[in-house]
This record gives sequence, C-alpha cells and structure tokens, in this order.
Amino acid sequence: MEQQNEELKAHLMATDGHFRSLVEEHAMFHKQLEQLEAKENLTLADEEVEGRLKKRKLRLKDEINMILLRTAEVA
Repeated sequence: MEQQNEELKAHLMATDGHFRSLVEEHAMFHKQLEQLEAKENLTLADEEVEGRLKKRKLRLKDEINMILLRTAEVA
C-alpha cells in the first residue's frame, strides 16, 4: 500500500501542477519550521509564526492526502 501511495504521489508530481505546487509549498513550510525549531530561544513573534506555519502546513497535508485518496479511488 505504501509503495502504491508513493507511486501515485510521484505520478501526480509529474502530471499535476496543482498537486506539485501543494507538495512544494508543504516542503517550504517544513524547512521554515525546522529553521525556527533550530533557534535556541523563540521570541513571541517566532512562536506566532511557528503556529501559523504549522496550521498552514497541516492544511496543505490534508489537501494533499485528499487528492491522493480521490485519485486512488478513481484508479
């Protein structure tokens, strides 16, 4: 199942520009969160940014997973 999911994701990355942009944006938020988490002390502003990034990243992940589910059902 996991391999099928990875194959489907690779196919969508190659053929669906919207899906690809969602995955790229998710990866960008992940990197930004890693940079924030690498800081020794987060300011209040950093914590607010971190919260917003986590929410946006989660929304993207949900949308990515919905596309994967819909595509798998059709296939």
